Parts: sequence; structure tokens; C-alpha cells
Amino acid sequence: MARLSGSMLGIGLAACTVGPDYQSPEIAAAPIQTAPETVDVPNRTVEGKIDTTWWKSFRDSKLSSLVERLAAQNLDLKTAAERVIQSVAQRQVAVAQGLPHIDGQSSSTYNRVSPNGPISEFVPAPGSTLDYAHFQDGLTSSWQLDLFGRVRRAVEAADANTLATVENRHGVALAALAELAQSYMQLRGTQNRLEIAKRNLRLADENVELVNTRFGGGVATTLDLAQARAQQATIAATLPPLRIQEAELINAIGLLLGDAPRALETELHRFRMLPRVPRRVPVGLPGALVRRRPDVREAEAHLHEATAQTGVAVASFYPDVTLNGAVSLESLHLSNLFSPTSTAFAVGPSISIPIFEGGRLRGVLTLRESQQREAAIFFQKTVLRAWKEVDDAMTAYREAQHRRADVARSVTENHAALQAARQRYSEGAIDFLNVIATQAQLLQSEIDLADSDTRIATDLVNLYRALGGGWEVGDVAYSADSAPRQTTGTP
Repeated sequence: MARLSGSMLGIGLAACTVGPDYQSPEIAAAPIQTAPETVDVPNRTVEGKIDTTWWKSFRDSKLSSLVERLAAQNLDLKTAAERVIQSVAQRQVAVAQGLPHIDGQSSSTYNRVSPNGPISEFVPAPGSTLDYAHFQDGLTSSWQLDLFGRVRRAVEAADANTLATVENRHGVALAALAELAQSYMQLRGTQNRLEIAKRNLRLADENVELVNTRFGGGVATTLDLAQARAQQATIAATLPPLRIQEAELINAIGLLLGDAPRALETELHRFRMLPRVPRRVPVGLPGALVRRRPDVREAEAHLHEATAQTGVAVASFYPDVTLNGAVSLESLHLSNLFSPTSTAFAVGPSISIPIFEGGRLRGVLTLRESQQREAAIFFQKTVLRAWKEVDDAMTAYREAQHRRADVARSVTENHAALQAARQRYSEGAIDFLNVIATQAQLLQSEIDLADSDTRIATDLVNLYRALGGGWEVGDVAYSADSAPRQTTGTP
């Protein structure tokens, strides 16, 4: 026993962890300006800490209320939270491989030996019988010593996988938040377009009355009257598609909140103005911009996991040493089963050395190394995609404001043109076709202005999404009630 203990201690001291150690990849300096010069637009991006509750900067209480409910009700977030619990459970499975395993057995059997079997070759003792009872109680244990770090690498991979699922949950939260905010902006934009169409329909009704009056006085023609009524019907025909779009957006928001169709109709059907974007938008600092994105951190965690799995494959080439032990009580009579003389035990190590596996171990190692390189390539691609999305979002946000300024001037001029056209028509200076054309231009420019306002708001939401701002809202859903619970004293 002393020699055995000494040899096992020597083996334990020589333990090591084989395989590659993970090193976090370096990210090159930002290839873009996080806050380019935008003095020619009213709403600017500036360097500064990203607002993790950016939806509150729109100062819309209804939007803030929807976001709070999103954190608690979104089904995708709940699904992602369950994946985190699953990954934590998988880690516990990996950890258990390196811990001692203890099993208990208890048996009680009644046996009869055949007199024509092997016992017939022996001379039974006087008074012996072929029928006997056998009682046995005992414990068996085994402990894989993990001398070369195969289990430790597996636990490392499980830890990285858990981190990846956490970042995936953050990504789901960010995507759901951005989708909710964009749907809400589009809903208010659609309702704004609906109000514009209704206002132009009232103008068309006034035009019909004006032409009718002039027609009754013998000044207008039947052509003028037909054109006025056609314009009225054309504008009225734009209302149903807008109502359909409004209903679809309300249902889309309801789906994000886990509600049934039309559940939010009463709450959101009432018209509200499109929220105004903030004047200054902090977009973070170049050095920390990409690292806060959940998809980048998830890709890095998967790279770490792939590196650790390579270590597991390397460790499979080395011997596995297991310390085994067993102790039991065994007797043919229940009366003396628990006496000291009924004790039996066995203890000692077992070593498993891979000698010939038909190329399996080499194939697994080649596979893991390739997967590690693939994960590194994917991480690089994820970083580049992040920079692209940030740059695209900043450009779109800036140019949408430029377009809005031009469209606003068009609306002002078209209002003046319509007033002049209606005045000149009432004076008989022009025909009604000019009034129709001018009002059509006004309607289109007002629609373009409403679309521009909506586009600016949705582009800002997309910019926050590209910057990785707001995923913290998902941590609200992952509260203590849904977090994985520690279990002790159980297998």
C-alpha cells in the first residue's frame, strides 16, 4: 500500500495539461471613424459611452413600456435563456468526468448448484448441500486522475460554450429590442401617412364641393367635375393598404411580446406622433466598439471552445489512469454478514494506453484542428461584418437627414403651389387639371417627408443595434427565477 500510494503521488505531481492554450485574438484598430464630422445635419453622432437604454432617449412612454414588457414576455428570449441552462448542465456533466464515482450494491440470492455440473468433479465436504444463500453488500469507486488534462480541457470547452450561449442570448435580446423599436417607429410612421391621406382626402372633398359650386354656376365643366371625383376616389383608395400595414405592424409588435393577434389593437391603434430622435447620439469609443457586440463575443467564445476541444483530442493520445477501489461484506449466512471477517476489499490503479486505434485518434485531432482554424476565420469575418454594419448604419443615418431636409423644402413649396393653384382656379385663370397635379405633388411630398422621418428613426435604431447597445435588457428576463439552480448532494 505504501509503494502504491507513493507511485500514485508521483504520477499526480507529474500531471500536466496538453494541447494548445487559448489566447484571445487581437483586433486591429478601428478602420472607420466612430463619430465622423456631421456638422451639416441636426442630429449628430459623437464619441462617448453608448447609452444602454437608448430607447428612452426617444422620450416615448409607450415605447419604453413595450420594451419593459419585451424583456419579460419575448419567447425568443425565453428560449435563449433555456439554452443557457442547458449549457450549464452540460458543463456539470463535463466536470463530473474528473470527480470520483461511487456506486453501492446490495444483493441477496438463493442458489442451487447442479450435481451434474462442474461440482461433480469435486468431492463435497461432509454435511454440505447443493442449496445455499448468498448475501453481499458493498461499495465500488473509480477516479480518473486526468493526468494529461483531457477532462480539464473538456471543462474549459464547456465553459466557453456556456459563455457563447450567454452571448447568444444577448444577441437575441438586441435583435428583439431593435425589431420592436423599428416596428414601433414604422407603426407611427404608417399612422402618420394615414393622417396625411385623410387630410388630403378632406382637401379632395373640398375640391369636389368647389367644382360642384362652379358647375352649378355654369363656370366648370363636366370634365372638371369628373376629374375632381376621380381624384377623391384615388386618394380614398390609398387608405385601405395603410390600414392593413397598420394592423400588420401592431400584430408584429404583439408577436414580439408573446401576445395573440389584435391583443394590442386597442393600445396601439390610437394615433401618436413619431418619436423625435435625440440631437446627439454617443456611439462609443473606437477601441471598445466591436468588443461590446454580442455576436463578436459569441464568435470569440466559439473559438475558445474549438481550441479547448483540440486539447481534448491531443490528450486522447496519452494514457488514462484510473484509481479503482471496492469494499464489500459477503457471507452465506445473514447472521454473520456484518461481522469483520466478512469484509473484502480491492484497491489499485488501472492504466489504459492507446496502442492501435486504426487512425481514429489522428482523424479526430485533424478534425478539431480544422474546426479551430474555421472558428478563427469566422471570428475574423464577424469583426469585419461588425465594422461594415457600423459604417453602413452611420452613413444611412447621416444621409437620411440630408434627404429629409430636401423633402421638407419640397413640402413647403408644394403647399404654396396648391394654395396658388386653387386661388387661380377659383378665378378661372387655370383649369382644374392643374389643381389636381399640384395636389398630387403635395401628397407625394408629404408622404416622402413622413417616410423620411420614419427612416431617420429606424436608421438610428439600426445604428444602435450595429453598435451593440441595449442587449443588457435581456438580463432582466434572465432573473434568479430562471437562472440555473445549483444542486448539491445529488448524483
